[in-house]
Parts: sequence; C-alpha cells; structure tokens
Amino acid sequence: MTSIAIVGAGPQLGLAIARTFGSQGFDVALISRNRTKLDDLVGTLTAEGITAAAFPADVLDRDALTQALKDAAAQFGGIDVLEYSPVGTMGSTVLTTPIETEPGHVQHEIEFQLYGAMAATKAVLPAMREVGAGTLLYTTGAGSIDPVPQVGNVNVAAAALRNWALNLHRELDGTGVQAAHVGIDVSIGMSVVPGFPTAQPEEISPVYWDLHTTKRDRAELVFSR
Repeated sequence: MTSIAIVGAGPQLGLAIARTFGSQGFDVALISRNRTKLDDLVGTLTAEGITAAAFPADVLDRDALTQALKDAAAQFGGIDVLEYSPVGTMGSTVLTTPIETEPGHVQHEIEFQLYGAMAATKAVLPAMREVGAGTLLYTTGAGSIDPVPQVGNVNVAAAALRNWALNLHRELDGTGVQAAHVGIDVSIGMSVVPGFPTAQPEEISPVYWDLHTTKRDRAELVFSR
C-alpha cells in the first residue's frame, strides 16, 4: 500500500493533488483545521473510487499535527509522501509591505509555514529513512523566490521554508528520501490581481507526481505561465 498525507488540504490544489495520487492507487490522508470541509473532500474522493480519510489538525498546534500524521500512518500502514501547503485565511493572515512589517507579522507566518513544515517532517521522516524511501514536498507561492512588496511578511516566511527545504534536499541526498520545494507563480483557479496569470489546480498537481516519480533529483520546480 502507498499513501500521501496532504497538510492544508482544501478544495482546490489539495483536492487536485489527492486526485493525482489517488488515481495511481494511493490512499489519501487529508489534514486541515476544519473537520466538516475535510469530510466533504473525503466524500468527493470516495465517490471517485479513491480511499481517503480526514485527520483534523491545526498546523499551529504542532502536537496535534504530529498526532494527526501518526494516526494517518497507523491507518494506512505508513506515509510514503508528505505534501505541505496550508494557506492562511484572511482572518488570521495580515499582509504587510516590508516597510509596514513588524516582527509579529513575520512570526505568525514563520509559525504557520516553516515551523509547521518542520513538525510535519519530523513526524514522518524517521520511518521514511528507516525504509530508505519517501517524498517530502513543500509548497509556497513564487514570492519565496521573487518577492513582491504587497505580501512582504508572507514572502519572508515562504523564503525561509524554501531555504530549509532546499537544504533538507541536500542533507537527504543518497538516503532514498526526496525533499523538494514547489513554487507556484500563478493564481489558482481565478486571478485576484488583474492581469496576473492563472491556472487550474489540475494543471499544477502533475508537478507533484513528477517530483515523486521521475524528477527525484530535483530540489525545486516552479510552476508558471
């Protein structure tokens, strides 16, 4: 059996990644804060013949996140792929330019993006290293590479996650475990900025499958138009 855990699972990219891996026979563990929304996703995937289960947890609660991943591993016999892509809500995420940014604006994003990814990784990596196989995928917007002032504080944290993921890729070289960063340089579904390119989630999700299968030497892939 093979399985993928999607942290930050939602109805767009998370669902598309679940379908991409699920269509290849993967069991799917869906992790996010909202149990009702997760159950809806599980219902959708189940109707399509994909085995999926919900494991509610907030990435800011690192103990709960760790337990959710342990529960998923117990149910599915292990986690073969971890995909980390939580997205903050407008109620919890304050966007600031570099000049406006205070340390607290960055701290929240660091907790959300970097520290959550670290906790998720520590929950699944030991088992991957024991068997000498596994894939760790971390998603950010392309502002982690080419920042824009309007989301300065988010870009700082995303860049930290990207840096850590690329460094992790180097450390795991030769172990059989792949770590990679995915930078998304489009709006998903619909554009929130006039003139900014868009892509549908099902156009992006094959990137994750490629990194797991045929591009395991790559530390990073950027999806752009």
